[in-house]
Order: sequence, then structure tokens, then C-alpha cells
Amino acid sequence: MRLLLGCTFTFFLLPFLLSVAIGEVEKKKKNDVYIVYMGAAPASTSGDSLTQSHLQLLTSVVQRQEQPKLLHSYRHAFCGFAARLSKEEAQAMSRKQGVVSVFVDPVYQLHTTRSWDFLDLQNSVEAGSTPGLNVSDTGSSSTGADDTIIGLLDTGIWPESPSFSDKGMSAVPKRWKGTCDKGQDFDKSNCNKKLIGARSYSTDDDDSPIPIMSPRDDEGHGTHTSSTAAGSPVTDASYYGLAAGTAKGGSPTSRIAMYKVCGGFGCAGSSILKGFDDAVADGVDVLSISLGASRFFRPDFDTDPIAIGSFHAVEKGVTVVCSAGNDGPSAATVVNAAPWILTVAATTIDRYFESDVALGGNNDAIKGEAINFSKLDKSATYPLIYGGSAKSNSSSSTDQSAKKKKSISSHCELESLDAKKIKGKIVVCKHSEGDTSKSSTVSELKDAGAIGVILVNDKQSSLAANYLDFPVTEIPLQAADELFTYINSTKKPVATILPTIAVTNHKPAPQIAYFSSRGPSWQTKNILKPDIAAPGVNILAAWPPRNDSSEVPPGQKPSGFNLISGTSMSCPHVAGAAATVKSWNPKWSPAAIRSAIMTTAIVMNNDKTQLTTDSGSPATPYDFGAGEVSPTAAVQPGLVYDAEPVDYLLFLCNYGYNTSTIKTISNSTLEGFECPKNSSKDLISNLNYPSIAVSNLQGQAKKTVSRTLTNVGAEEEITYLVSVQSPAGIDVKVVPEKLQFTKNNKKLSYQVTFAAKDSSLKSEVFGWITWSDGKHRVRSPFVISSK
Repeated sequence: MRLLLGCTFTFFLLPFLLSVAIGEVEKKKKNDVYIVYMGAAPASTSGDSLTQSHLQLLTSVVQRQEQPKLLHSYRHAFCGFAARLSKEEAQAMSRKQGVVSVFVDPVYQLHTTRSWDFLDLQNSVEAGSTPGLNVSDTGSSSTGADDTIIGLLDTGIWPESPSFSDKGMSAVPKRWKGTCDKGQDFDKSNCNKKLIGARSYSTDDDDSPIPIMSPRDDEGHGTHTSSTAAGSPVTDASYYGLAAGTAKGGSPTSRIAMYKVCGGFGCAGSSILKGFDDAVADGVDVLSISLGASRFFRPDFDTDPIAIGSFHAVEKGVTVVCSAGNDGPSAATVVNAAPWILTVAATTIDRYFESDVALGGNNDAIKGEAINFSKLDKSATYPLIYGGSAKSNSSSSTDQSAKKKKSISSHCELESLDAKKIKGKIVVCKHSEGDTSKSSTVSELKDAGAIGVILVNDKQSSLAANYLDFPVTEIPLQAADELFTYINSTKKPVATILPTIAVTNHKPAPQIAYFSSRGPSWQTKNILKPDIAAPGVNILAAWPPRNDSSEVPPGQKPSGFNLISGTSMSCPHVAGAAATVKSWNPKWSPAAIRSAIMTTAIVMNNDKTQLTTDSGSPATPYDFGAGEVSPTAAVQPGLVYDAEPVDYLLFLCNYGYNTSTIKTISNSTLEGFECPKNSSKDLISNLNYPSIAVSNLQGQAKKTVSRTLTNVGAEEEITYLVSVQSPAGIDVKVVPEKLQFTKNNKKLSYQVTFAAKDSSLKSEVFGWITWSDGKHRVRSPFVISSK
């Protein structure tokens, strides 16, 4: 049978309508922008013809006086368009043949030197990791790294940064089809052999998150992520003297292509899809996407621009790496969780930004963490006051509306404080989740005359907030006893806040960042997400050197580097690693590259103990996926779990999409593809993924899943043996226990049976399955849940 193509519709050959009948009077309020997604783009149709057919489709449902307008036409990697529609027009559009989905254009948010050195150090932490592996071990004579192209969907780029120097780089690969858009303060001369492409997208109206069409970065985010992924080495880089060293990207010889889809007000879904469409057509190898929906907005796979765009990119052989989100530490907050995406959590590195509190008398200094360039004297001579003691007599001491009564003056809610009591003093404030933001509290105290602030956090976090020249530090609740004991022991407590110093070789590291979104995925527990973790806390990378007094310490010139945190920062670390793997293995599929990164990940910290969260509690694969990325080991994984586009089609079948919709979505040429009659969400566990997730294992039930491994090592005749770390309450049996690969048999399968020992199975338990030949260790996490 012939496969129905997504952009095929019945009136494609109708004469183009030069005008439309006058319909209802346009309402004063603008209609919403809608995305019309139509699945795969037919290979036999030109882009211009598709754009014309999109306009024909639009005019068939828009019966208004004005000529309808396409805001974006998607015509390369997939098919569809964006346009302004009324609700009724959108409903009519959704009933047209060949239309998969119609949805309001969503606005997504950004997931906002030492890190690469730390990852190199971590490569030797675990016993049994690939010893002494370097690029020469792969047997390849040339990496071809300078032919690898990393595309980023972000806020643009600052091309003058030395991180984007093309010194010593060869000519741009001939296969590159991209361009450098001309825009405000940006033209083709801003591109070079490092920054080979730059585009910008807007809906050309007041509602666009990008009001000015230019690839130039006005926010800094895109410059930071680009240099993290593929920045050229820059010596003597620092943030006003902090974190000094050589700044470089994970794949410093790779090319960069920027697709500006975000501005100060977010990232329009219609622009995100256009970025995907162009990036695939331009010829990128890896896409790094540090943005996504919030935990509260949960689009399904056919109405999520990132899921849609990444599906078609992967189908075309492009590896897509996305941030997991910044809504941790709550469970089930991970986003960008489609199985064709490599989803990245955030971890700390072994660098700590220490700003201590020195107390009067003979007291020891209390260790704090923050970034400040304090000008206070290092001697403890400044009056110190607790917010609870600075309460205004005219204010209530308790917030009666809170679920739990608490002293709002102790948390320095400004309306509760007497400004006269805090003027000229260092103020101690407790801070809890849900309080006024730290930055707002500090700003208000500074305006009220405080000369410094000590924040006591009730939850430990390794993120060092930036307060520039105002003396602020943060201490955990556990360390506050000494501070409060001192305050209560003397009538005139004094202290000082010391300027920040960068401390390296901090232990334990890595730890899972407090903000990093956690699994399980709300869409399906039978895919374990996130996939991998990477540095995302206080990462030094390139930044636009803007003359903004709110961002520059007094007397300093604007820095060309910045320290920021988020899964936005961890994502380009993995994108850089993926580009390195791709350069050494250019024929590998995105699934093979993902597998190499996941199965070689590190699950121990620099104390040689198991990974923890930054609060010190044990971490699980719902926090870090397969572990911390190990870029060097991933180049030579030994075995990989590969997957083809048809595997993702079967996933969609099991998820609940019907055959007709899947045929429209896919660019597959498989004749006669049909969803199996026994399709079910339980069978999602059989997707050939580098991790295993099984849900609804209750009582004394058993469930069996299968996996297939491909030998990609240098030795064709090789034997791998399995070992299993089983959680309490679960029996795990792997059959066979030995895989013997030969020249003619590079793919071998195995089955894993999970059996609950009794009915008292915990809601979620974790373990590991590891295949080893004595040199390589191919490790997969698994999670078993009773729900």
C-alpha cells in the first residue's frame, strides 16, 4: 500500500485563490497564532510548492476581508505552517485531510572553565572505567571534528567573543547549506569558519518574543550555551577574576550554527519549529536546545514543538540534546522527555564559590557560598542584627495567611522591619522556599540602608547566587547554630562578610543540582528520564560584554564571561560530547550516539562514593539518568543500543496513536506499516533504549523485556558477560548471561525478567545491568515501579 504523506491534501491542485470572500468582521482583538502540524514533508515536492499549498489550505478556512498571511512555512524536515486564526478557523483546520494537529503557539522558557577539566578528572574515578582511553585508541586516523556542526536554538550569539574565533580552522564543510542572516547590528561578515550560520525568527508583530530581527544575542544565554558546546579555547578567562583559567567548549573544533528563536519574553513554538526545519535542511549534526515547557504546561507529543521538531530531526540523522528543566527537586517535573531526545539533568562540579562570615570575638569563620566582590573590611567590626530583632512595632510578627505561622520579620519581609534598626548593619535573614525571592529581599534591604546580608537557607543548595559588589552570603540551616549562638551571647554582635574566593577540588562532586527537574516522565513511566547528567551549576562561559551598571561591579569593565546555572548549561555539555562521538563515528545514528553517552556514564563522585543530591541525600536514576557524562569514554563504548525510525513509530503505536496518524507523521517509506494489534503502554518498555523502565509490577508478578546490543568495538570476535545489581524485593534474571559477538554476528539480543518477590514492593526501586568484556563496561540503569 502507498504511505500517505503528511502534506498531501485533496485541494492541492486547485487554482491559487488570489482573493477570498468577505466573511465575518474582524474582531478588535487579534486572533491567536496557531501551529498547523502536517507530519512529514514529501520528498518529491519543492519547498516553494509546499509554501503555496500551505497558503491555499489557509485561505480555505479563513473567510475574512484581509488576505491571510503565513507567519512561518515548515517545508524541509517536516510539513506545516503558523498563522493567525480564530478558534473556529482552527477547529475547521483540524478537520482537514493531512492535518495531524492544530494548537495555539506556545511560549517556552529558557532553562537557565572548570567543568570540562572536572569531567576529564572524573573519567578515572570509577574502578573498571576505560583506563587511559584517548582518541588514538579508536583506531581512526582523523576525528573529522572540524566537520561536525552543532546547531543551537537559543537567544542568538555575540560573534565578537574570542570563544568564536576561527583561528587555525579549515574551510567550512562543502555540505553546509546554511546562511548568515542580515539584521540589526549583524551581517554576513560576523560569521566565520567557527560561526558558520546564524538565523533569526520573528512573527513580525508586537507579540513576538523577538521584537528585533537579528541573530545578535541581547540576552546572553545563547552566547553562553554556544561557547560551552563548541567554544574555541580562551586563555586567562574569568568572571572579574573568579574562576580564572582557560575557557573552552566540549568540542572546540566543531562549527557553530545559531538559530535565534528566543528573546526576552520567551521562545515562540512557531519559531522553534522553524529553527528545527532550517537546521535540518542546513546540515547540522547535533542540535542543542536549552529550553522547554514548564512543569505546569504539558503538551503531548503531537502538540509540543520540541517533540515534533526533534522527531523529524532524528529521523534525518540529527542528534537532539535537550535540557530536562529547572523545576526540581519535585518528582515528575522532567520535560523534553520524548524517547528520541537525549534529555539532560544538571550537576555540580568540584568548584565552590566561598564567601565566609567572620564573627567577632574568638569565633571561627562560618563557611558561606555566594558570588560577591565585598569591599567590607576583613575584620569583624560591623554591627550584626537578626531580622527577628529588627521587627517594626507597628507590624504583625506573624503572617496569618500562611499554612504554617512563621515570623515574617525573621525572614526579612521588609514591611515587617524597622528601617532604623537595620541601617548600617549586616542583617541576618532566614529564607524558605516560597518566600520573596532572595534578590528582591537583598535589594530591599540594601535600599533600606543595610550594609550586608546573611541568608540562612532552610534547604541546602550548591548554587552560588551573584550579588556583585553588595556583601551577601548564604549559609545552610545546619551551619546557623553557631551564628545564632553568637548573636544571642553578646549585646553588640559584630561580623563581616568576606569577598568570594573560588575553591577547587571541592568534595563531594558531582552532586545533583537542587533545581534540576526529576523523573519519572508524566507521559510514560516506561521510559526512564532524564537520560544523563552534566555540569550545570555556576558554569563559566562567554557572555556579551554589555555596559549595564546592574551587571558590572563598580570600577570594572564589562566581562566577556559569566557564571550562570541551569539545565540550560548542562545541555550544551552533552551536545559537545555528542559532537565528539559523532566526529569519531560519523556513520552512527542518533540512538547509537545516545547509547554511547549513557552506557559509559559515571555514577560515583570524587569521594568514590555513590552520587548524591546537593542536600546530601542518595540520588537515583530519576535524578541523574544513567549518570554523569564521560565524554572520553563515550567515544569508544564497545556496544550500543541502536534504534531506527521504525522503533519510534512502534513507540507511538504503544503510546496510543493510530496507524493513520503515525503514517502522516512519519517520513518512513515502509510499505504496509501497521500498528500491532496488541499495542499497549506496557510494551513501551521493549523500546531498544539504553535504560529500562517497567511500571505496574504488582504482587508476585513477572515482566520480561528485551534488548539488542550492537558490537561497535575494534575487536569483531569478543565475549561480554553480564552482572546485575538487584534492588531489594526484586529478582532479576538475564538470558543469556553471555553474548559472543562474531564478524558475521554483530547484533545480539537478550531478555530480562523482573519478578516481585512479594506484595510489599516499594513504589519505585532501582538497579543496574552491566555487560563487560574486561575493558569496556556497558551499564544500563533500570527502574521498577508498582504503579
